[in-house]
This record gives sequence, C-alpha cells and structure tokens, in this order.
Amino acid sequence: MTRTLLLLLGLLAGAAVQAQRLDSASLAVLQQQQDSLQYLAYNILNGRTEDARRQSSDRFIPKLVQALKTKYSFDFPFDSIRSVSIQYPEDSTFRIFSWGLEMDNGFYHHYGAIQMNTKNGELKLFPLFDNSDYGNADTVAGNKAWYGCLYYKILQRHYFNREYYTLFGYDANNLRSTKKLLDMLTFKDGQPVFGGPYFSFAEDTVPKPVRNRFIVEYKKEATISLSYNPEMDMIVYDHLISATNEPGKPYTYVPDLDYEGFKWKAGKWVHIEKVFHDALERGKFPVQHPLDQRKKDLMHPQTAEEMEAEKAGRKRKNR
Repeated sequence: MTRTLLLLLGLLAGAAVQAQRLDSASLAVLQQQQDSLQYLAYNILNGRTEDARRQSSDRFIPKLVQALKTKYSFDFPFDSIRSVSIQYPEDSTFRIFSWGLEMDNGFYHHYGAIQMNTKNGELKLFPLFDNSDYGNADTVAGNKAWYGCLYYKILQRHYFNREYYTLFGYDANNLRSTKKLLDMLTFKDGQPVFGGPYFSFAEDTVPKPVRNRFIVEYKKEATISLSYNPEMDMIVYDHLISATNEPGKPYTYVPDLDYEGFKWKAGKWVHIEKVFHDALERGKFPVQHPLDQRKKDLMHPQTAEEMEAEKAGRKRKNR
C-alpha cells in the first residue's frame, strides 16, 4: 500500500473522529463568535481609512484567539470569514490564518497565526509577526520574524522521515508592484521555522546560490501564475522580463509567455530554467510573434535534458 493511500485513509479516519470532537454547545459558541469575526474581517479589507482598518484588525486578533481557545476549535472551519485566508496542509496537522492590512501609502502589513491540531483539543497557537519590511528577505526565521504575506496554498512533501510544507504566498506590496513567493515551513523541536536552503539553482546553465525563500516581484497591472501542477508534479510560474528594458526595476516586470519551474528532488526544489520547449522543424525560422500557448503540451513538458535524451534516442533508432 502506497504512502499516499495510507495518508488518505488516515485523513478519512481522522475526519470521522474529528467530526465528533466538537459538542453542540461549543459549536453554537463558535458560530456566534464567527459572526463577530466576519464583520471585523470585512472592515479590515474594506474600511475607508487606514485607522479604521487597523482598529478592526486590532479587535479581530483577540476575538480570534478567544474563539480558538474553545476546545477542539481546530475542527471548526471559520469558512464564513472570506477576507482571511485559512490554509491546511495535506496531513491537517496545523492550519495557517493570514490576512493583509492596506495602509494609506499603498503598502501592506500582514498578520497571521499557526494553529496546531492537538490531540486533547487545547489551543497551541503561534502568532506570526511580519518582518518583511525590514532587512534581508532571504532569511531563516521563526514566527517572530515572519516574511508576511497572504497564503493561498500549502504543498506537503516528505523526505527522510521529515515533513516539508511549501507555502504559496501573495503580497499586494505597494502601488507599483505585487509579489508572489514560495516559502518553506518546517518544525524543529515543535517550533515553526520559515525558510531554509531548499530552493536550488545548481542545475541552471549558469548556477546561482541556493535561496532560503523564492520571491517574484512584478508590475502592478500584470497578472502572473505561481502554482503547483499535479499532472507535471512541478511548481510552474511565469518567466518575467522588464517591459521597459530596465531589469533593475522589478515594478516593470511582466510575463513573456514563457515558463520556469521547480521540481522536488532529494529534499529540495530544483529550478527548471525552461519548462516548455518548442522545437522548430528543420529549415524553418522562429516566428516573430508570441507563440500560441494553446499549442503547447501542458501535460507533458520537457526539460532540456529530456529533449536531448529523446533526440539521441531517435538518432540511434534511425541508424
């Protein structure tokens, strides 16, 4: 029986048990508290002034903690709080709350918390303190020096009896640019650790140093993808170029219809410089306009190495 199947069976069994952990009285209390939290969360996002938004956020935090102190609150989804992201890993050992506060100058400050899924239902919570506006972004840090963002996905990987949680984050950043990022969450002695030497560029044409965190910054009006494709078993994201030929200014970066990616290998995300390769027929010249993305085989991308191996195989076959 595969590890994936065992994990799935375990999750199903766990869900059946957890469904019975919250009694009716606790459920009623949490539903009432959720109504108050929903109102405050809406104002965090939609308040007319920074002061109004900040006051709502300041009131939201203690009310959320109060709700989470209810025994087995982990089983309550808080799914009516639409403006706060709540993300779970595959093994459901924790969940992360995250949200952003827009300031009047167009910058964002983020808030968050990790709630652990405890067996006895007691609250174990790690508040997250946004440190992203200070110092080096390529850090390894605990919850008190968190690189703040809004999480939209958690991808779990297992390697050498350890769990690795890849966090996909979004940061509206400022008036000129937006950021998306990949961060790694691990636990050491029960404490959360963000970042680490898990993003490798050793296989690039020109190898670059390993990164503790991967961040892409791009023009505010642009739209880019940074996501996991299960058919490829790969993280894929847009390759970016400066629209004004100013590579030193990330706020000018836009997608160019090419893609890069990361492949999980031996406990690291290894960078793939070019996910898709469009081979030209002999005697034909490259087109002078963007390639039709619909003609790419999105389900079977090839790395440069795989293309060379396939080419060599055809040569041997034709001898």
